[in-house]
Amino acid sequence: MSNTANLDWGNIGFLYRKTNANYVSIWKDGAWDEGKLVKENTLTMSMSSTAIHYGQQCFEGLKAYRRKNGTISLFRADQNAKRMQESCRRVLMPEVPVEKFMEAVEMVVKANEEFVPPYGSGATLYIRPFVIGVGDNIGVGPAPEYIFCVFVTPVGPYFKGGMSTIKLVVSEYDRAAPYGTGAVKAGGNYAASLLPHELAADDGYTDCVYLDPKTHTKIEEVGAANFFGITKDNVFVTPTSPSILPSITKKSLLYIAEKVFRMKVEERDVYVNNLEEFAEAGACGTAAVISPIGSLTNGQNKYVFYSETEVGPVTKRLYDHLIGIQHGEVEAPEGWVIELF
Repeated sequence: MSNTANLDWGNIGFLYRKTNANYVSIWKDGAWDEGKLVKENTLTMSMSSTAIHYGQQCFEGLKAYRRKNGTISLFRADQNAKRMQESCRRVLMPEVPVEKFMEAVEMVVKANEEFVPPYGSGATLYIRPFVIGVGDNIGVGPAPEYIFCVFVTPVGPYFKGGMSTIKLVVSEYDRAAPYGTGAVKAGGNYAASLLPHELAADDGYTDCVYLDPKTHTKIEEVGAANFFGITKDNVFVTPTSPSILPSITKKSLLYIAEKVFRMKVEERDVYVNNLEEFAEAGACGTAAVISPIGSLTNGQNKYVFYSETEVGPVTKRLYDHLIGIQHGEVEAPEGWVIELF
């Protein structure tokens, strides 16, 4: 294994640290340039860029993992590349070819190998690809130029305490409009979540739960993560809606639940007034992986799933299997893991 940076890997938190190099590619006159690594962690753009004024941008999040034998791998990165293409189409930006996306990610990870946390540290290398509209433009319309960038930073668990229960509250705010941009990873969705999250945190909760924007009766997302529940008869359930971001972690858990643990799986409506059907519940996503939900408060009603302080057994099995795949301890389904070096 190569040398790693001198960091307190068990306590690095989920925050940005400058690393050795980043990737930048420019789209102009109908094509992407070759792209290159740069040392700077800043970008220069026109003050009239559409990314600034009209939110024409999108991003992705994935991780690189150090395995027990010292090798470094990616988990389902091609799925992130395809999801970014969907986001680009939705906000009228040029798609980044899957091959270009994968090449850029590999280049940046290799250039920052020392920042890939050691095996067993609980930390990972977070990878943030994004596309923004830039150039001189004042009218509401697509930008004349675009930047595709990839940077990385080593991170600890998204929620403090790692694999421990979280406490949630239903928000009165909407995350996204019906048939809006909720199903793609556009920055505006996250800007809309800042105030609801702060209000929830001020009241002592870890985060908030968003209901469907049309009827406010069905669970959609948990902050920036997807919701799942384990029914009392052992069915893995996750909500479906045109305004939910399709989580790659959630898709992976659906597969593991059905194919590995032989559970019945359902993607369907999850009504907030019928949460008694669940013995366990959790939030899942690239950053959080799985955060077990201890309790969810909706007005005067408080629902406790399994325990407010302990992780449920099914959730723990799903987590252990997924983490095992990501770190090379469990055999992965074909195509899920890409070993870089």
